[in-house]
Amino acid sequence: MAQPTIGALSSKDTAAIRAVSEQFSRLLLAQDFDALVRLYTDDAVFMPPHQPAVNGRAALRSWMAAFPKVTQFALEIDEIDGREDLAYVRGRYSMTLYPDGAPGPIDDVGKSIEIRKKQPDGSWLMAADIFNSDKA
Repeated sequence: MAQPTIGALSSKDTAAIRAVSEQFSRLLLAQDFDALVRLYTDDAVFMPPHQPAVNGRAALRSWMAAFPKVTQFALEIDEIDGREDLAYVRGRYSMTLYPDGAPGPIDDVGKSIEIRKKQPDGSWLMAADIFNSDKA
């Protein structure tokens, strides 16, 4: 019995994925955590550095609200690839954040990988997201 053929990721899908990444940056800077977690699937796994994985939107919303305020964030996408229902995004970020008790802002740079799943409405939500700093 032949397996069904899964199509390649279209240019329309790639553009939609890029749009979500741009939206992520805007929402993070605005600290709109309710809208930000809607860019993730209900059962998303978020894997921040030096911490346990965060599972699900409710836990992710709490984690984001506790994260230091970010005043600058830029995401450079290096690669998007996948198929018509599943994709990955590999990129680099830079951000400035203000941790409680720190004498001033901290500038960070690093890299990330996201796994995106296409939803029935055509949107591309993050199902898995990991990032880590290039700094010690």
